[in-house]
Amino acid sequence: MAEKDFYNILGVDRKAGKDDIKKAFHKLAHQYHPDKKGGNEAKFKEVNEAYQTLSDDTKRREYDTYGHTFNGAGPGQQQRYASGFEGFGGAGFEGVDLGDIFGDLFGGGYASANGNRVERGRDISIDIEISFEESIYGTQRKVLLGKTSLCDTCSGTGAKPGTKQKKCATCNGKGRVTEMRRSFLGNFSTTHTCTLCGGKGEVPEEKCKPCGGVGVIKKQEEITINVPPGINMGEMLRMSGKGEAVAHGIPGDLYIKIHVKPHAVYHREGNNLVMTLDVKLSDALLGAVYKITSLDGKPVEVKIPEGVKFGDTLRLKERGVPNPGRGRSGDILIHVNIKTPTRLSAKAKKMIDELRGEGI
Repeated sequence: MAEKDFYNILGVDRKAGKDDIKKAFHKLAHQYHPDKKGGNEAKFKEVNEAYQTLSDDTKRREYDTYGHTFNGAGPGQQQRYASGFEGFGGAGFEGVDLGDIFGDLFGGGYASANGNRVERGRDISIDIEISFEESIYGTQRKVLLGKTSLCDTCSGTGAKPGTKQKKCATCNGKGRVTEMRRSFLGNFSTTHTCTLCGGKGEVPEEKCKPCGGVGVIKKQEEITINVPPGINMGEMLRMSGKGEAVAHGIPGDLYIKIHVKPHAVYHREGNNLVMTLDVKLSDALLGAVYKITSLDGKPVEVKIPEGVKFGDTLRLKERGVPNPGRGRSGDILIHVNIKTPTRLSAKAKKMIDELRGEGI
C-alpha cells in the first residue's frame, strides 16, 4: 500500500510553516466535515490524519524521514482527544481547539497569551474640517465625544475604591468557563472567558456605584487632536485607544478624517503652493515688481521679467509647504495670466497702432 502524501492532502509545500499548515487544515475541515452539506467523511478523516502528523514536530520529523510515524497505538486501539468533540463516528481532533477551527459557526478563539479571550472596544470614526492654512502648518483641535469610557471613579476595575478583590464564583477563580453544547456538528465542549470577571478570576467585594461594577460608563469625553503640518485632504489620523472602552478589555481606536477648506488664492500640488497672478500687458512687456501675500500673511515681492508670456511660471523657492526634518520646503509657483484690456482710449489705440507698425 502506497504511503499517503500528507503535504499533498493539505495542499501545502514541504517547507510550509505551522501557521500555513493550520490554515490549510481549517479550510479543509470546514469543507469536508460530514455533518455539513457536501461533506466527505473519508476526506475529512484523511485531512485530520495529515494535520495530526504535520502539526507535531516529532511526528513530522519521523514522517519526513521514514514516510510514516511511530505513534505507539496498536491495532484496534482507540485514541482519546482533548477537544471534547464527540460528533461523527469518533473521529477526533487531538490538541485542536474547535472554537478556533469552527469559530465562525459557534464562536470561540482566544487572543491573549494566557488563553483568555481579550475583548476590544468599538472603533469610532469622525470627520473634522480645517482651514487650508491649518493643513499646511498644523493645528490642534478639541472635540467632545459621547462614548463608552473607563469609569473615572474606579479606573476601570469595577471595584469601589479601597475595597478588596475576591475569587470569582462563576469560574472558581480560573477566568474561564467550560460548557457543553450541541450543534449539527455533534456534541462539543467550549471554553470561553468568564463574562463576570472578564478572565481575571477575581471580582470586587463591593462594586463601584457610578459604573455598577462594570468598569466602563457612557459619558462625554474631550479629546485633543494634534493635526500634523502638511496633511492632505482626505487623509485619516488614528488615535490608538481613544475609541470606545469595553469591560475587562482594551479600548478601540479613534479615526479622524480630515477635510480641508479651499483657499481663495492658493492650492496645493505636493509640497508646492500654486497661485495665478494677473499681470498687465504693459508690465508683461516692460517688466515690473508685484507684491503678493504668502500663506503665512507676509508680503512678498515678485519680479516680473520683461517679455514674460501667458502661462509662464515664476518660482519663489522654499516659500511653500514646510517640510521640517525631511528636506527642503516646497516652493510658491506663480502662473502668469496676462490681462488683455477690453476697452482702449483713443490715445492707447494710437500708441498700440504705432507699436504694430514696428512689428510688435
